[in-house]
Amino acid sequence: MNQHALPRAAGPTAKFRPPAIHQVRVGGFFGPRVDTVAAVTAHTLLDRCIEAGMLDQIDPDRPNPGLRIPFQSGNATVSTQMFWDSDFGKSIETAAYALFRKPDPALEARVDEVIDAYARLQGEDGYLNSWYQRIQPGKRWTNLRDCHELYDAGHLIEGAVAYYHATGKRKLMDIMAAYVDHIAARFGDGDEKRPGYCGHPEIELALVKLGRATGEQRFLDLARYFVDERGRSPHYYDEEARERGADPQDYHFKAYDYMQAHEPVREQDRVVGHAVRAAYLYSGMADVSTEFGDETLKPALEALWAHLTEKNLYVTGGFGPSAHNEGLTFDYDLPNETAYAETCAAVALVFWANRMLGLGPDRKYADAMERALYNGALVGLSLDGTRFFYDNPLESRGEHHRWTWHRCPCCPPNIARLVASVGTYMYGEAEDALAVHLYCEGEAELNVAGMKVRVTQATDYPADGKVALTLDPAESAHFTLHLRVPEWAGTLAATLNGEPLDAPSLTRNGYLAIERRWEPGDKVTLDFEMPVLRLRADPRIGANQGRVALQRGPLVYCLEETDNGAALNSLLLAPGSAFRCEAVAELGGAAALVTEGRRETAASGALYSAAEPEREDATIRAVPYYAWDNRANGEMLVWIREEASR
Repeated sequence: MNQHALPRAAGPTAKFRPPAIHQVRVGGFFGPRVDTVAAVTAHTLLDRCIEAGMLDQIDPDRPNPGLRIPFQSGNATVSTQMFWDSDFGKSIETAAYALFRKPDPALEARVDEVIDAYARLQGEDGYLNSWYQRIQPGKRWTNLRDCHELYDAGHLIEGAVAYYHATGKRKLMDIMAAYVDHIAARFGDGDEKRPGYCGHPEIELALVKLGRATGEQRFLDLARYFVDERGRSPHYYDEEARERGADPQDYHFKAYDYMQAHEPVREQDRVVGHAVRAAYLYSGMADVSTEFGDETLKPALEALWAHLTEKNLYVTGGFGPSAHNEGLTFDYDLPNETAYAETCAAVALVFWANRMLGLGPDRKYADAMERALYNGALVGLSLDGTRFFYDNPLESRGEHHRWTWHRCPCCPPNIARLVASVGTYMYGEAEDALAVHLYCEGEAELNVAGMKVRVTQATDYPADGKVALTLDPAESAHFTLHLRVPEWAGTLAATLNGEPLDAPSLTRNGYLAIERRWEPGDKVTLDFEMPVLRLRADPRIGANQGRVALQRGPLVYCLEETDNGAALNSLLLAPGSAFRCEAVAELGGAAALVTEGRRETAASGALYSAAEPEREDATIRAVPYYAWDNRANGEMLVWIREEASR
């Protein structure tokens, strides 16, 4: 495996950290998807960024393109064009993971061209933002609330770190380190600095990545500052607005809970506002808690997690039902057909859940990460890697489809970079332990007990619940291996070197914890039962009463018109009916769940009638939610009516 890792910055009580991209190779379920991103999506993203005019904006050697995307109605300070640096940052990150997967000189040359343009753009003082250097010069750092300067920096930082790990090239990482030093000189504690932070959290988690990659504590310290400062009084956004001659009350979203800046982070206990901003912030909080051993952040993080997952999370792992604020409304407001559930929000939930695992293996976080990954996030990318969902309803009348691009193209590179880097979410490394959070065919080289430990997974997961893990430490070593036992699993059979393990006695927080001296070639096998579950919603989610959602393993299923005919709401599952799995060739071999049910029709043909509806036998076929809208157009339905038991 390639090795491009600098020494990591050591926090006082740092716990589990994810491996870098060069430490993991994935096959199995995700392997072909990573290959598609590497071969198709990475180029597609750059093509569409450049077609939109992004390279024209960042390259000072090109004619200035001026304003191409108008300011948003209702918020005269914002144009999505000011986010373009973030789109390039995520696209560079995707390309980096693609290059690690498979060398591609043409793709690498394209990324280097973009990086060279940023090098030419960067100011002598380190400042780097194409919008404020070329489109609105003279206005830098005047509106952190709305205008995304630090958010843009964060995504460029993440792209820079990924590109370094994948290729060994550190030009962009050095560019971004200089920019971060400029930011640190302007924002922070002290008379010469401003107590500012970004309206769209993201830089916090990016700075932790940069600190881990470079070993520089100052980057971690700045991440901690941005987390700690958020929401404090006097409120920075009020003062900032007055300085630019604006009324602080003249704000499109009216209240700072939209951006989770309504109170200090340690006092927050409800997920509010814009969904993506929320999960990015909580990701940064969890990273800071891990790196600094900061236990004071844990109560807020745990309360926020409970509020989301117990009252506001879709069965697909999406969240944020409202298009108005791209976020939260009120508890149990989880409509299906009008669900917003932005792809970026599900991606951000994967980030947050993964970082909560930095505090130690806990199934509730890994299960949510898996749910969001396989369903609410993965649905955002078509099987051919060229089309994308922005919002993700759980019911469609046949008019909702993926698009090729968007004037706010945040979701395409976000889901692409997640899929391409999925191996880094599978494991956690600690000084005396390693954790396996996700199961997938592949190989990882992890750092534990002061040495390299190769972990090989052999499995057809998620099609099958059998997993064989082989551990090859460089030499005999004592550490704990944590293996997640998903909540959806039925019975579990586990062995160590062929001998049965007493799984219940070894299970802690939903993980099988095996502490021993490991020898090269030691093998653990897991066999999870994968029943088809009929999930039922809390009665307070009114739209889902009398309905069930189907889940097998980590996959949530849906009905499509192409398999079941129109009027999907006329179908009823029979209570207790058995399911069989059938491969669907046009969906990459994904398994469909097939069972027998009934179709209901109005007896009189009238819109309303006192007559009982007529019912006839029907075969019902459900496919994985992530795969819908890859075939013929038509209706889609996640929550299926169930015939009452007799």
